[in-house]
Amino acid sequence: MEKGWKEIRTALKKRVEAHSYRMWIEPLEASPGGEDAEWVITCPNAFSRKRVQEHFGAVIAAEFQRILGRADLQIAYQVAGRSNGQKLDPGFIQLPLPSETIRPHNGRFLRRDFTFDQFVVGSSNDFAYSASLSLASRRESQQSALFLFAGTGLGKSHLSQAIGHHILNQNPDERVYYMTAEDFSNEMVQAYRYDTIDKFKSKYRDHCDVLLLEDVHVLAGKERTQIELAMTLDTLSESGKRIIFSSCHRPSEIPKIHDKLRSRFSSSLISAIDPPNYRTRVRILQRKSELLGYRIPLTVVDYLAAELQDDIRQLESGLNGVAAKSSLLGVPIDLLLAESVVKHIVSQRKKITLELIKKMTCKYYNVAVEDLVSRSRKQNLVRPRQMAIYLSRRYTDAPLQSIGKAFNRYHATALHSIHSIEKAIKSDGSVRQQVEFFRQKLEPGKL
Repeated sequence: MEKGWKEIRTALKKRVEAHSYRMWIEPLEASPGGEDAEWVITCPNAFSRKRVQEHFGAVIAAEFQRILGRADLQIAYQVAGRSNGQKLDPGFIQLPLPSETIRPHNGRFLRRDFTFDQFVVGSSNDFAYSASLSLASRRESQQSALFLFAGTGLGKSHLSQAIGHHILNQNPDERVYYMTAEDFSNEMVQAYRYDTIDKFKSKYRDHCDVLLLEDVHVLAGKERTQIELAMTLDTLSESGKRIIFSSCHRPSEIPKIHDKLRSRFSSSLISAIDPPNYRTRVRILQRKSELLGYRIPLTVVDYLAAELQDDIRQLESGLNGVAAKSSLLGVPIDLLLAESVVKHIVSQRKKITLELIKKMTCKYYNVAVEDLVSRSRKQNLVRPRQMAIYLSRRYTDAPLQSIGKAFNRYHATALHSIHSIEKAIKSDGSVRQQVEFFRQKLEPGKL
């Protein structure tokens, strides 16, 4: 019996994509049923059974019949803890279906479409996907922490939330906390303000099994929060709890981070997510179209994938724009329509350059370009330089190293400038006005 099931699983491993096999086939168990002509496959939960039957039922049946030599062989599926056709055991918990929004035990809601099966795997993200799935699937693992870093809109939040979904589907009693680092910081500040810090510490150190913490780079400069988080992470790690971080930067690139916290980040399994290549972009557009019910001609999909190269959000913007314009105007989706949508998305980034931003910033602050890029640290040059670097990062495709070099600054200094402006936007009204001025100048039609 065991030998037959082992041979069938080996055959399925060759026919099913690796990530799908690990997620859906590997957890299955099989055994002979009550009748000679029936085998029973046991799935870990109701969602798994539904998914396996719908997407892999045919190939599983074919391999059973081929390897066991039984053309009349019938297969039944059941959920662990119940027999086929019987009612659920009293202690069994019905899991939420994927169409419902899942609320973790603390923090933000998980987006219902941010699951592993909705994540398009390509060469730019395959390691991050495999690492995330491995951490989500195995409760006992030598590696209990994962650090995902990527630019905006490349899928790190998708994978973080997919981990939460998977864990809650497999083990509904697991206490999953999903939040941003900013949420954590704000909650800690409130705890100090209302003298509930002991309750705050206990909540994260004693009542959390899985911590999904997004955007940890925003903790730069927040020393008190960093110290509290580092102690919390030590407690969770020593208890074998799973921790998933996400950030726009590598641990070594985040400025003004306490050495202990940086060390904790760096001890995680670190995985980058790069911008998707052309083939992956095509598959993303096809998956999104299927999910949203769009009927997009292949020529239009190819065009969008070729033109929209920055990130997944840009792809979604193009796809939604094409579908919306077609619906509102009552015209078919074709290349002409796609071109009219895409030109408004990509034109601005082609026009805005580092040199243009330098000149615009110097004109506004009344400083010379040569002074802006000089090594001088005079006060009247610091803010204009920081603003120019911030705008360069926000409105151009130039990597951070190139931006730093353009302003005669190291990579870390450029990163610090960006964070300084981001912080000032929240606390200084005059800086907000300045950023708004430049935003309006850099809008379409204003250049």
